[in-house]
Amino acid sequence: MDFSKQIQKAEEALRRRNYDFAVELYRQLIDLDPNQGEARGGLRRTLRKRHEQDGGKGGKLLRAMSGALPLSRAKALQKLGKHEACARALEDYLVTNPMDVEANLLLGVSLEQAGHFLSARAVYEFTAEIAPRNPEALKRAGAMMQRTGDHPRALEYYERALEADPRDQEALKARKNLAAESALSKSNSSAVSHSRELIKDKDRSRELERSKRLVLSEEELRADLAKLEERFAGSPSDPELMVQLADVHERLGDPAAALEFVERALSYRKDSFELIAKHGDLESKRLKKAVARADKTGKADEAGALERELVAHEVKDYRRRVEARPGDAQLRLALAKRLLRADDVDGALAELQRCSGEPRVRDEALFHLGQCFQRKGVLDLARKEYEHALQASDGKGERAKEILYNLGTIAEAQGNRDEARSFYVRIYEIDIGYRDVAAKMETPAR
Repeated sequence: MDFSKQIQKAEEALRRRNYDFAVELYRQLIDLDPNQGEARGGLRRTLRKRHEQDGGKGGKLLRAMSGALPLSRAKALQKLGKHEACARALEDYLVTNPMDVEANLLLGVSLEQAGHFLSARAVYEFTAEIAPRNPEALKRAGAMMQRTGDHPRALEYYERALEADPRDQEALKARKNLAAESALSKSNSSAVSHSRELIKDKDRSRELERSKRLVLSEEELRADLAKLEERFAGSPSDPELMVQLADVHERLGDPAAALEFVERALSYRKDSFELIAKHGDLESKRLKKAVARADKTGKADEAGALERELVAHEVKDYRRRVEARPGDAQLRLALAKRLLRADDVDGALAELQRCSGEPRVRDEALFHLGQCFQRKGVLDLARKEYEHALQASDGKGERAKEILYNLGTIAEAQGNRDEARSFYVRIYEIDIGYRDVAAKMETPAR
């Protein structure tokens, strides 16, 4: 089921600081789907913001008393192995005690034991955020990242756990195993455990060497495809073979066939971010090829419909990626750009506001926030975000010129022709051919 509209509604309530309504919406979503990681993470953020706004109103003792019953019930349910019921009881407790590290950890454990790995990951990420020196929270976040296929972030969490406690044997072992696993996967061999036999077997060694080459002839690819299809006939439930078949079909220029095998692999590995991303990329390739065919044959209406389908697909695709990795600011920025392309300005605003505090994406997020406010006609806020983005730029690149042009447009809309001209002059100094700046410079200032 697609919960994107409900999540967007909850995010909008959070953005407007209507925390009670946002909590209600997020709780409804996780009741419908306990493994809705994005909703679970959104609930954590909302409860934290409400707690910070209230300033711990009511006192620590009163909060502890109000949550005592659900917490004791949750611990009893955990001992009985009733993990889903335990998670629900913990959510009741965390409504009034959202910063309780131990309760958040227990919630993550309960969700993990119930098989709700996306939700568990969101909870562990939040716990590591509020307790950045807690080795247990960091280790569990790393383990869940690893389980859901995000090895780089898993390694990052294990490193942080070792910074908190350099002698933590579990973290040391997990980091070592993960590093070894990553190194082996990069070898591009699907039979690493039989590496000695592969080296002895000259034919297989040649195949392995060839598979590492960036460019293979169509004849070689067809030969690889035939061998993979033969192996797949004997192991039709092997997701690794499905991925390899998809890769060959993609290299043969057939994204539709590749997509079919990735969809099959996803049915076995529903939480694999790599497969989720590959599925989205292949569908985009398929639609782009269809657009190109329609354009080539002069079917303008069909090409337009396919382009709209492509825009809608990419929004859905990146929502799915963000749901799989709710803490990834770069993915949220990418989703925001696609929402802007789909004319969903409010949706883009919500995503940009959630990721603009992340240093890696801050400058670009500020620029797109300016675009959003400008399109909504909130020119004062648009100007403010553009000015922040301009300060972070070099003042001469394409992005700087675009910001200056937009600032000029805003000044014109506000009736300040002299100020608008001052922005256009800065572009004119470095690029006389940029858009219609030369024509604007010929217009007398007022």
